[in-house]
Amino acid sequence: MKANTKKKIRISIFIVLIVIIISMGSFYIYTLDYYRADNDAIQVVTAESKDLDILGNITIFYPKDQIDTHSAMIFYPGGKVEAIAYAPLLSKLSSTGITTILVKMPFNLAVFNINAADNVLSKLPEIKNWYIAGHSLGGAMASSYIEKNEDKFQGLILLGAYPVNESSIPTLAIYGTYDLGLDKSKLESVENKFEIIGGNHAYYGNYGEQEGDGVATITREEQQAKAVELIIEFMNNNSLK
Repeated sequence: MKANTKKKIRISIFIVLIVIIISMGSFYIYTLDYYRADNDAIQVVTAESKDLDILGNITIFYPKDQIDTHSAMIFYPGGKVEAIAYAPLLSKLSSTGITTILVKMPFNLAVFNINAADNVLSKLPEIKNWYIAGHSLGGAMASSYIEKNEDKFQGLILLGAYPVNESSIPTLAIYGTYDLGLDKSKLESVENKFEIIGGNHAYYGNYGEQEGDGVATITREEQQAKAVELIIEFMNNNSLK
């Protein structure tokens, strides 16, 4: 091989390595910019309680024994949102008798662990009715996961999200009036869809306001309470008796 050709190969390899390093650095910087959970959410997971268990990347919110319905919901967080921001919502749901499982995603992006639910199902063998849910990107990834796992679940719940594929599984889609992060036209195939009057895209979680979102005319607590009400009704209609 000629010396000139070897030099060109070395230069090409060097350029490729530089591009890879720059790309990795840019991605790392991108992941550092995410929505942090507020103090209310942090207090939910730091308070001493026998009804909460943190196992690696999952946080389980248990209902009281006397109201346990033996139903559970796995939750995928929205993109670039700190997982514990959804602790208040899931804690509210568990107080009604539903076991809720919050999954912390790599880089706060559910696309990097679409099959996270696999690790959850085996940890709670006593559950009779399983549901999977997600907010925004998390909802899309939950929908993607359910495509090959319909037989394990009684339903799919989407908060500010739309299904990314066709599925026969019962699906509930909840969205706010002022949700500017959701293409509502993509909910046409969803039979069970409900608008939270005055709600927006961000208020399912406790992470402040979201860039590009609409301004809600209800409180975060009101939006979460309505979402819990709709989820419970959906589960009551689709759970195994």
